[in-house]
Amino acid sequence: MLQRTLRIILVCLALQSIVASGVFAQTKQSPVLEAMQTEMQRTMTNLKTEPNPPYFISYAITETQYVTLTASFGKIVIDDSNRTRTLDVEVRVGNYDLDNKRQIRGTNFEMGGFSRGASVPLDDDIGAIRTAIWATTDRQYKAAAERYLKVVSNRAVKVKEEDSSGDFSKEKPAAYSEPLQKLVVNSDAWRERLRRLSALFSSDPKIYSGEVYFRAEVIHRYFVNSEGTVIQTSDSYVRAFAQGRTKADDGMSLPLFRSYFAFAADSLPSEAVMRKEILEMTTLLAKLRTAPLMETYSGPAILSGEASGVFFHEIFGHRIEGHRQKDVNSSQTFKNLVGERILPEFIDVEFEPALRSLAGQNLAGYFKFDDEGIPGQKVTTVKNGVFREFLMSRAPIDQMPNSNGHGRRQAGFPVVARQSNLLVKAAKTVPFDTLRTMLRAECKRQGKEYGLYFVEIQGGFTFTNRTMPNAFNVLPLLVYKIFTDGRPDEVVRGVDLIGTPLTTFKQITVAGNDMGVFNGVCGAESGGVPVSASSPSLLVNVIEAQKKAKSQAKPPILGFPTEPGKTN
Repeated sequence: MLQRTLRIILVCLALQSIVASGVFAQTKQSPVLEAMQTEMQRTMTNLKTEPNPPYFISYAITETQYVTLTASFGKIVIDDSNRTRTLDVEVRVGNYDLDNKRQIRGTNFEMGGFSRGASVPLDDDIGAIRTAIWATTDRQYKAAAERYLKVVSNRAVKVKEEDSSGDFSKEKPAAYSEPLQKLVVNSDAWRERLRRLSALFSSDPKIYSGEVYFRAEVIHRYFVNSEGTVIQTSDSYVRAFAQGRTKADDGMSLPLFRSYFAFAADSLPSEAVMRKEILEMTTLLAKLRTAPLMETYSGPAILSGEASGVFFHEIFGHRIEGHRQKDVNSSQTFKNLVGERILPEFIDVEFEPALRSLAGQNLAGYFKFDDEGIPGQKVTTVKNGVFREFLMSRAPIDQMPNSNGHGRRQAGFPVVARQSNLLVKAAKTVPFDTLRTMLRAECKRQGKEYGLYFVEIQGGFTFTNRTMPNAFNVLPLLVYKIFTDGRPDEVVRGVDLIGTPLTTFKQITVAGNDMGVFNGVCGAESGGVPVSASSPSLLVNVIEAQKKAKSQAKPPILGFPTEPGKTN
């Protein structure tokens, strides 16, 4: 599920040639890495005498330092800063072909949905860090050894598996170390900016929530495994987020958002730009409050670049994450479609974790290495409309025995294959005005009074389990009717974009010559990971829209006790 609402998560290097040399940069080894490597060597040596010794262990420590600020109607409501270290230990018992991570059939796929990380001392005390690693490794090894016996028994009494691949891929070790960045942020200046910007929501007394959020963080990632991989990376991220919410008379809650992402604070938009966009947001909220309620609809539509990016993230991206092809409970929509045309021949779909920016915007799905120590690799999943390959972690499938650098997780969760920077590329494009003309022509052909234009998207979700309909639901915030007879566009409210993947793909007709970028946080089995989805606008001949769920509560009976942002 892709979300731009950052509160929910509180949300090009030539790697191949460098990895081949085994060395990226020479920096002084940190005490954290020293503790991890020392404990790794001791553990692997001493556990060799156990009846079922581990054949693989990895240690990952994620250190996060952050500053979070939120202002509402001109006043600071959250002012928080902290530093944390989270340890993730993976222990594998058995061998690369069969180990304790194999699915125990007859149960739900045990790939995530729970947190298992442990806290690590913040002081760079090697002994203290080793103690934390030792205690966690002991628990994980005992659980792994016990589960391995269950895996062997389960395999003996069940039918032959559909997927005959092993449980863990063999990969080349990597060595990389870079200097640790420091968190540098002018908190006082941002407090004042947030006060000024959030006060803009006070211009409309029927805006019931008006917040501006800011978060700056530096994340150090340390990773070692028993195969010899040693990695130390350090990245900075800055996010700003403005949201306003009003309520229609029928009880429908109407939010709008503006989000900003960059790798450094000075790369965010200026205060003047943010001010202009927040004022535009307040105007749109007033229009939405009195906009007509949309009815169920099936017909032509234009998806903006942002909307199309989220559309592909939900309808396609989650279904090509490799681990789902091995889960007997998953629908495996594309498993048998490698080499088959699934999209119009003018469309390519790529995932590029090494891409830092596009169309003047930084991309949240950028990373050098995934969370299994594998260099992030460009993956062309669709070429000329033909499906080619899956996104892979180190969990093999029949068609793909190796990782392509997309094993990802939020600290504290197990790794699975996840998306990075999704890019939809179109070889056949037209100007946006032509796209509107083509929409009207298609509406006339279908006998429709209007088509829909999906402009802004909150996020979306999808279902991939066999036991339920494999549908997607994209959650629009701003939708317009484009009338066949040329009348002015009309904003509408209360509509969700729904459908099923293979049917909807067939309806894509042409792309615009623009490019929209959606940065957000995707939540799935391995927690919330930052991603981006970029696409041109798309004309779809037939989409389905359903009424959005709404509250039955009336708007507030009384107005604000004071004018928002001011005191008595």
